[in-house]
Amino acid sequence: MEVKLQGITKIFVQKDKTEVVAVKSMDIVIPSGKLIGLLGPSGCGKSTTLYMIAGLHKPNEGRIFFGDEDVTDMAPEDRGIGLVFQNYALYPHMTVRQNIMFPLENIKVPKPEAVIRAQEMADLVGIGDLMDRKPKELSGGQQQRVAIARALVKKPRVLLLDEPLSNLDARLRLQTREEIKRIQRETGITTIFVTHDQEEAMSISDEIVLMELGVKQQVGIPQDVYDNPSNLFSAKFLGTPPINIFEAIIKSKKVVLAGNIIGKSKAEDQDVLVGIRPEGFEVDEKGSLKLTVDMVETIGRDTSLIMVDPTKKGETFRAIVDSQHRIKPGDVVKTNIRPEKMFVFNPNTGQLIN
Repeated sequence: MEVKLQGITKIFVQKDKTEVVAVKSMDIVIPSGKLIGLLGPSGCGKSTTLYMIAGLHKPNEGRIFFGDEDVTDMAPEDRGIGLVFQNYALYPHMTVRQNIMFPLENIKVPKPEAVIRAQEMADLVGIGDLMDRKPKELSGGQQQRVAIARALVKKPRVLLLDEPLSNLDARLRLQTREEIKRIQRETGITTIFVTHDQEEAMSISDEIVLMELGVKQQVGIPQDVYDNPSNLFSAKFLGTPPINIFEAIIKSKKVVLAGNIIGKSKAEDQDVLVGIRPEGFEVDEKGSLKLTVDMVETIGRDTSLIMVDPTKKGETFRAIVDSQHRIKPGDVVKTNIRPEKMFVFNPNTGQLIN
């Protein structure tokens, strides 16, 4: 089921009558059968967007379509959605089986059929042997699977997940995000999930929608967005360690950083911000950038370096290089910058400059 948002805007009115624009003029198309991550910092409007798709919030402007059907004014229960909340919202007095069957009782599915469908969904999410337990007898990961099974048992057109992994520990997060991807692939259901965790979004999403302050910043396949950020926000939000950002200039079609020519640009002479991914540094005896190593951390096949430019106090460079380079604190390292890992931005608008 394709989901399409056309010019969606949501404004909340505070107690003091001031207006807060939570989502502004959002236009996105979520392809049928894909798993899409709404990604961004807290307060960027991603959960509000999800709740508008669910029908829990009504947009002030714009329309929402499921396929060719306009669902903007349709009640949540009539949209054919399955929604998993951050806190799972399980009924503590009910067993796993009863929790999963509950939505089917509301739509008058005969009990024998409901029992079969509940078992099928429980088996799908890997909790088929826990049907007689109460939520308090389950781990956080198991509770989350119950919530997903309950959302899927209605055979919804769209599955919506609001921060589904935020209450799990690190090990369970990794395991459960793999399970969510597996379940989505096996069911083929269009799935939209909200997260502020870039690693989580990039690892399982077919596409990500990157948001800031209620505005869509970039949409695309996760690796494409990482490799080709359209603006400074996208470049800074994605990546661990984060991208290096420096003040630089373009002069005679050359990018000049701290007096060193580090690349080329087609743009006119101007002040710019340069972003260099940590993996964009190449150790080279003939390199144009001369840096002093401050800290070294070996991480398996790679070495993480924190380097400083002795000519500019306080300017720090984070780099990831191959561990074959035996580098230690105090070493002076000459480096070149890989052109595909360097981005030039307008310092006023944050937009990418070619």
